[in-house]
Amino acid sequence: MRLLTRLLLLFVAFIPAVASAQSRAPLVLAAASLQEALTDAADDWARAGHPRPVLSFAASSALARQITAGARADLFVSADTDWMDEVARRGMVARGTRAVLARNRLVVVARAGGRSVVATRGAALARVLGAGPLAMADPASVPAGKYGEAALRHLGAWDAIAPRVVRAENVRAALALVERGAAPYGIVYATDARAAPGVRVAGIFPPRSHPPIVYPIARLTTAATPEAEAFRRFLLSRGGQAILLRRGFARP
Repeated sequence: MRLLTRLLLLFVAFIPAVASAQSRAPLVLAAASLQEALTDAADDWARAGHPRPVLSFAASSALARQITAGARADLFVSADTDWMDEVARRGMVARGTRAVLARNRLVVVARAGGRSVVATRGAALARVLGAGPLAMADPASVPAGKYGEAALRHLGAWDAIAPRVVRAENVRAALALVERGAAPYGIVYATDARAAPGVRVAGIFPPRSHPPIVYPIARLTTAATPEAEAFRRFLLSRGGQAILLRRGFARP
């Protein structure tokens, strides 16, 4: 009888713990350029009766370093494959959960209201962008900056422009420098330009001038709620993809 009572008490205590794990909102670490799209997705997910995911945005490099340093999270969405590869190399990506979520384009932005057009060709590009501060995410580590440097190198303009680059901590910080007038031009993703009314697209880089801009998503081995996998699947579903398309991202 005592054994039966103990088992019953353990079972009763176990039920809230299971319910809590199942209902806990997933923590999503995502590239800064995904702010609007993932916020929309989280809102839709919550309206469907799920716990609203907790979203944390920063440069993919900073997020990957947090994960590999032991920060606990459920999902990671990077703006390039390199940082997702680093997390996977450390054994922190759940097997079979990595997929490409979306794609993007790279553009030159200027403050809204002007009419200047930046020709994305070597000499012309170097002459215009090299004349004043150029806002970019840090090319040493941040995906948007790495894509930008690759494009400028491919077009033969990097050496002339590099001394004038203002290195920002992420792509949104680079965008803000242009919005505030601290830099006449910046290199960001097309979706960032679309999300900021204070800037306009002044030029578009040829897709072949830089590696493909892809956003891999994966569930982490530290994920502690079934909601993490459910939300990952939602983002990859037709409904989730429709949200990303509305925000200017391209299909995987």
